[in-house]
Amino acid sequence: MAEKTVEKRPVQIVETILRDAHQSLIATRMTTEQMVPIIDKMDQVGYYAVECWGGATFDSCIRFLHEDPWDRLRKFRDGFKNTKLQMLFRGQNILGYRPYADDVVEYFVQRSVANGINVIRIFDCLNDIRNLQTAVNAAAKENAESQVAMSYTLGDAYTLDYWLDLAKRIEDMGADSICIKDMAGLLLPYKATELISALKETVSIPIDLHTHYSSGVASMTYLKAVEAGVDRIDTAMSPFALGTSQPATEVMVETFKGTPYDTGFDQNLLSEIADHFRPIRDEALESGLLNPKNMGVNIKTLLYQVPGGMLSNLTSQLKEQNAEDKFYEVLEEVPRVRNDLGQPPLVTPSSQIVGTQAVFNVLLGERYKMATDQTKDILAGKYGKTTNPVNPEVQKKVIGDAEVITCRPADLIEDELDTLRSEMAQYDQQPEDVLTYALFPQVAKDFFQYREAQQKKVDVKKADTENGAYPV
Repeated sequence: MAEKTVEKRPVQIVETILRDAHQSLIATRMTTEQMVPIIDKMDQVGYYAVECWGGATFDSCIRFLHEDPWDRLRKFRDGFKNTKLQMLFRGQNILGYRPYADDVVEYFVQRSVANGINVIRIFDCLNDIRNLQTAVNAAAKENAESQVAMSYTLGDAYTLDYWLDLAKRIEDMGADSICIKDMAGLLLPYKATELISALKETVSIPIDLHTHYSSGVASMTYLKAVEAGVDRIDTAMSPFALGTSQPATEVMVETFKGTPYDTGFDQNLLSEIADHFRPIRDEALESGLLNPKNMGVNIKTLLYQVPGGMLSNLTSQLKEQNAEDKFYEVLEEVPRVRNDLGQPPLVTPSSQIVGTQAVFNVLLGERYKMATDQTKDILAGKYGKTTNPVNPEVQKKVIGDAEVITCRPADLIEDELDTLRSEMAQYDQQPEDVLTYALFPQVAKDFFQYREAQQKKVDVKKADTENGAYPV
């Protein structure tokens, strides 16, 4: 009997250790200095891309590490000769928390690509594709791959037809690939089979699956997704894998070894890379930066459909108010608030908005007695179109007769670049500085002042050295 030949279809791997893995486990605190020495070995692996920028890395660089994120990106580009560099981009919010004018979005994309980015993963917290189009067009103009992410979530609105319709619209808008962005680890293995199989019949562009290990199912979900035809999976080198991070790269590579999906990666090389990151992980554990709780499985993720980061945020908010005993009441209030606000996916910033409002509703003993500005903005349409209609009674109570916008929120924002340039002219040292200022004005000023002080120190030392004060 003739042996059946199976077509080889190696799964592509996107490595997350330089961005999402340490963002998820140690609050994005890995320094450029800790990463650069291992780039040469990582560049030999054969990854489809290395996700190394965007998300919270930008904020952390300037706020906590006193590093220039643009300088970090340039160092990555210098080191990675053969590997695509990927970033995470919050649609019209870029890497910040408010919508920006189109000219800022376009310029940010242009400078990101000029400094070394090849793949831009673009998402919107409401899956409103109007908030993605400007970034997609800008990426196309710069010849970068635009990957549009569907923020995956559960709820009566999120049927299989919803995802297929969204994916088709993403393909039609000109995206080069699609990412299923499962930020809370809610996609179960057999649901992945169903979703990927249906998507493969609906769209022709590549599909990437991104998930987190928080709920304990992620590796099994990847296995079923790859068998169903997914093109790429996001994984993290083992020292910073599992828990609130991604499945381990080495484990997934070994899983597919000898199958049609074999990556062909060298486990000895991966082992050397893991050896580099292990002491960084151990140091983070010793200092308390890495909380062991973040490394385990939190089944509440599946029970309450709340991402791990949002759970820890709720806990800390309640602790501050000496109301930790209200934790379960708040967890029960979260889905009610989410439904009132049009059932948005729970991802930055919608997860923070829903969570904080749920805390207020419980602690004040009356629902929406006090509403945050962000809650008001969602109800007024300022973040975009929600999947379901918002609760009209809640809308009336919170914003009264205020105007509700139905257009794309950024249509109401005038071009901002010239104004921003004039505001920060005294700090301007490179084209990208205006963008750093645009995203985080006050933090950027502090960083620019720190940078100037450091440059003066170097100049003083250099002058002294030239005068013979220091041995050369």
